[in-house]
Amino acid sequence: MSVTRTATRTEDEAAIKAVLNSTYQAWEANDPDAFVTHYTEDATAILPGSLRAGRNVIRESMAKGFEGPLKGSSTYNKQLGIRFLGDSAAIVTSESGILFPGESEVPDTRKVNATWVLEKNDGSWRIAAYHNSPVLAPMH
Repeated sequence: MSVTRTATRTEDEAAIKAVLNSTYQAWEANDPDAFVTHYTEDATAILPGSLRAGRNVIRESMAKGFEGPLKGSSTYNKQLGIRFLGDSAAIVTSESGILFPGESEVPDTRKVNATWVLEKNDGSWRIAAYHNSPVLAPMH
């Protein structure tokens, strides 16, 4: 039984990584529709100073970003861990940042720690929640 569970977890990890990679690729393509493909209808995204409740709100926010300050940008992403909560939920932690046109590295001051909450329904993993916070806390 542990062999099956390990194989299943390996498959789940690969599927989760594929969902996240697809999201990163959609960002690089500046495609808001593809960006939210793997989000649940009621997904939330929390960023400093912002709550985006629902896939459509997230899509609209990304569309505005891709047309404006995020145009031509991509992302840096380093997975830090995956933790499963039962058979149908997972928490992924990562270090991320926005790469603006012409940049090859994200400055430490723009890196964020992110938490992704994914749920598995009908055999597919979807992003239910996303949250990020600066890696370096601002000095007061």
